[in-house]
Amino acid sequence: MSIPLLIISILLSYLLGSIPTSVWAGKAFHGIDVREHGSGNAGATNVIRVLGWKTGVPVLIIDIIKGSLAALLPVFFSLASDGTATLTNLQILTGLISITGHMFPVFAGFRGGKGVATAAGVVIALHPAVSLVCLGLFALVFIVTGIVSVSSIAAGIAFPVVLLFFFDTPSLIFKIFSIIIAAALLITHRKNIKRLIRGEEPRLFRKK
Repeated sequence: MSIPLLIISILLSYLLGSIPTSVWAGKAFHGIDVREHGSGNAGATNVIRVLGWKTGVPVLIIDIIKGSLAALLPVFFSLASDGTATLTNLQILTGLISITGHMFPVFAGFRGGKGVATAAGVVIALHPAVSLVCLGLFALVFIVTGIVSVSSIAAGIAFPVVLLFFFDTPSLIFKIFSIIIAAALLITHRKNIKRLIRGEEPRLFRKK
């Protein structure tokens, strides 16, 4: 494995994650910092709520792509053999760094989002089949509730369950990573959970 290429991958992963899509889109197209409105979060959900779907959906897609590109850097640079646990572990490393970049972006004063979309992009790159199942569950819960936080938490909790019981991976770290992602989603959504308990969590659309 090339150490210089690994270092480059790590740096690029952080810079990719640090692209503050929601902040730049808000300032460029609406003249506002989305972090000063709505929930105050620099994520696609808040962009949709504050600026609308036309701005929010592209932000969501780009945030997902950021995570996928970062997780694919070890493959691009051939840092390990295809199908090995080592390659998967390196992809997890660069993926985690991109998520960190999204949460603490150097290009936006280290005030970013929760990293859900970027984490989804990482999972897509790591295991498309698992990500498809989790995405389906997210969509189902969202259709039923209209609440993004509930959908995100459900998909996050499903991630390790689906991976461990219905699929396989040569990487023990990947299994641990899936559990960490589920736990991290619960932690980063603790305010949402409190609002849910109080019945105050907003919906993206009203149920008729």
